[in-house]
Amino acid sequence: MPTISESARAAIADIPAGATVMVGGVHLCGIPENLIAALQERGVRDLTLISNNAGSEDYGVGSLIAGGQVRKLVASFLGGNDDAQRRYLRGELEVELLPQGTFVERVRAGGAGIGGFYAPVAAETAMVEGKEIRTIDGRPCAFERALAADFALIKAYRGDAVGNLTYRKTTRNFNPVMAMAGRTTIAEVEELVPAGALNPEAIVTPGIFVQRIIEGVSYEKRVEIRALRNDDEASSSNPRDRIARRIARELDAGEYVSLGMGIPSRAVSHIPLELDIMIHAGTGVLGVGDYPKEAGVDPDLINGGRETIGVVRGAVFFGGAEAFEMVRGGHLDTAVLGTLEVDETGSFASWTVPGKLVNGVGGAMDLAIHAKRVIVAVEHTTREGKSRVVPRCALPLTAARVVKTIITELAVIDVTPDGLRLREIAADTTVDDVRRQTEAALDVDHIRGTF
Repeated sequence: MPTISESARAAIADIPAGATVMVGGVHLCGIPENLIAALQERGVRDLTLISNNAGSEDYGVGSLIAGGQVRKLVASFLGGNDDAQRRYLRGELEVELLPQGTFVERVRAGGAGIGGFYAPVAAETAMVEGKEIRTIDGRPCAFERALAADFALIKAYRGDAVGNLTYRKTTRNFNPVMAMAGRTTIAEVEELVPAGALNPEAIVTPGIFVQRIIEGVSYEKRVEIRALRNDDEASSSNPRDRIARRIARELDAGEYVSLGMGIPSRAVSHIPLELDIMIHAGTGVLGVGDYPKEAGVDPDLINGGRETIGVVRGAVFFGGAEAFEMVRGGHLDTAVLGTLEVDETGSFASWTVPGKLVNGVGGAMDLAIHAKRVIVAVEHTTREGKSRVVPRCALPLTAARVVKTIITELAVIDVTPDGLRLREIAADTTVDDVRRQTEAALDVDHIRGTF
């Protein structure tokens, strides 16, 4: 049975320099705040950190990176932490980036005692370089080794004296699988109760996976970005809001839809609730979504602690592993993803600009090859006026030949076997404007109207 530690400092006192440490949570949602702070205070260095993301520059696991305590980071996403990106680009931080679905499955394999597995991959991407590839049922699959750690620091809502844990809403995310994959798992809970006080049917993590447990104090539960519903029609003049409104019109009633970070996530404000479109988030929530109109947002009802998806009905919460089972199993109808550039073959690049930017791959690589329909949403040109719709992507690919539709503030463009076909233009633009700002060849003979 687990040891009940008197403090976070006591619980992590034997983590040595050079240890491999997993940390639960997504961005700042469901993170073990007290355990991270105690590890930072101890100043343990040369750590290999396994975390879905890099936190923020001054909080979460980002504070460990900022303090120079992390030698290597195994993660899916660096976006939101410019300090981590700078350190990586300067060669001060070793980073292994993984698609989010691969990340969570490798962790789960580590906890289940499985040496590795073959996962479907996005061919022609950097993620397959140097890996053993086999074709299974006609699809290329890469061998992925399991991930385990010397210590796993996780966060739960309630725990009992024998280590059983329950979670609150999307704070479940990657905590349960990491609890399994730590040789020594240290659980931080908001409320520690006597054995038998938890409903056995509500327990997610059995105590057999937990070696130490503490009751945390003084939770901040920071939210990186708070986005509330904007019903002001004037917002249509904002290019990103215009794109978001047009995304919402592209979705069909009853669909299961994933909205990526950035511009795609804004679309949830404009989806009519009567369509019963089920919004899927890789952090572990599925439901008919709507941005709350009130200012007070429950920080546990957050898409990764970054952008709010207030689920108003039909909601179900689950872990990150189940979230990507839904993706890889082909259960999502549509994925709407942001990008840096997209080309006339339907290939797109969204995760890095070599030498300048490393957002990380996140869940986009999984979504791109498994969703039944892929839409990319992007501003038509860069700040410098360069087209983002190009003949061939020059940046490292997220996925090849998967995009069906491109939505920008100027146009809706379909990707066809014969190239790009202009379907709609914005009401305040012209075909010549769109052509002038599109580097790729564009068929303009099939325009259906304006938006």
